[in-house]
Amino acid sequence: MSGANAIAAVTASLRNLLAQAVTLEPELQDTSVTTLPMDRARDANNNANQLNVFLYQAMPSAAWRNMPIPQEVQSLESGVPPLALNLYYLITAYGRDNDAHVPFSHFLLGRAMSVLHDHPLLGRDEIRVALPDNDLYQQIERVRFTLQPLSVEDIFRLWSGFQTQYRLSASYEVAVVLIDSRRATRAPLPVLTRGKSDSGIAVLGGLVPPYPAISGITLPDGQTAAQLGDIVIIHGAFLSGDRVEAVFTRVTSAEQIRLVAEAGSGATEVRVHIDPSKGAWSAGWYTLTVDVTSKAGASAKKVATTNEAQFALAPSLVGTLPLKASVDNGVATLKLKCAPEVQSGQRASLVLGDREIVAERLAAPGGTLSFVVNPAVPGDYLIRLRVDGIDSPLVDRSVTPPVYRAQRAVLK
Repeated sequence: MSGANAIAAVTASLRNLLAQAVTLEPELQDTSVTTLPMDRARDANNNANQLNVFLYQAMPSAAWRNMPIPQEVQSLESGVPPLALNLYYLITAYGRDNDAHVPFSHFLLGRAMSVLHDHPLLGRDEIRVALPDNDLYQQIERVRFTLQPLSVEDIFRLWSGFQTQYRLSASYEVAVVLIDSRRATRAPLPVLTRGKSDSGIAVLGGLVPPYPAISGITLPDGQTAAQLGDIVIIHGAFLSGDRVEAVFTRVTSAEQIRLVAEAGSGATEVRVHIDPSKGAWSAGWYTLTVDVTSKAGASAKKVATTNEAQFALAPSLVGTLPLKASVDNGVATLKLKCAPEVQSGQRASLVLGDREIVAERLAAPGGTLSFVVNPAVPGDYLIRLRVDGIDSPLVDRSVTPPVYRAQRAVLK
């Protein structure tokens, strides 16, 4: 494994390799090897041979992605994959006197490519001495060079991004660089016994869990959301005890309302009355759990909590219906009373026929809402109140076939 300076170690090793090998040619002894950005690589006052090694891209290695280092993670341990990278370098040649008399850049690039062809692997000692305090040389996987041919389109895009004139170049892929993660691994203790008295896994003969659990909720008349005053039936298993409570937790505020189970509840179902006086109800989404309390001794009690289920409480329209309003210059204002009260942070709207009209902003919780209809067209409309995305029931499903409830607004 290696640290964050592994990329710099590869660049330094590549620079040293080229500098040592290319200058062995008598005609190329004045060659300097740099690692500058492409727009600053060639100094205007430099007329000698020069190779520039530029790292232009770092990409994740598909072969090592999401895989911990072999032999560094023991069986059953959760290892953290390293940051595995493939590096892409552009090696650019600049000839003596800008190739005015002899194409030295061609000679220089040919020599550099020959060196990398004959030396496709970086040695551990080469990496270790290239950059102080790097530990790339200790990684298990070797660092390899592979020539990457570039199309004319790729070359055009690269050099356009560099915002400098094109010079004779070759691209290489360097793979792979493994940078160690700083996250801690999880190493569980060895297993000595399989549970109490080495009994092993407890196997059940059916699908019913051996603990209190909710499997479903039944609302009156097949509605999708309950209303204040409804009796809600919670289905499940092992729901009986000395005290059984349904716990409704508001999703947006985490406030809880606890209701004691009604008479007639049992081990497989709990009946709950959504009592308006037993808590600060507001329309919207809740999570529903059941707390089952059983006496375990003279003074001790054992409480078991079920899984969570989703529960929606719909607003109800109260007051005189149908709503009536006069149309004045194409504008009408409707006043609507509802229960429970709408909180100041809730979004309330009136669906008038097929139009949704947002309520006037409330400064404090209230049960009377105002809706400005603009433009207003005289007529008789079905209405429903929507609070936090939950509609007041518009369809009466207690009869067959279902019919619309008497929820209307008349604009004159």
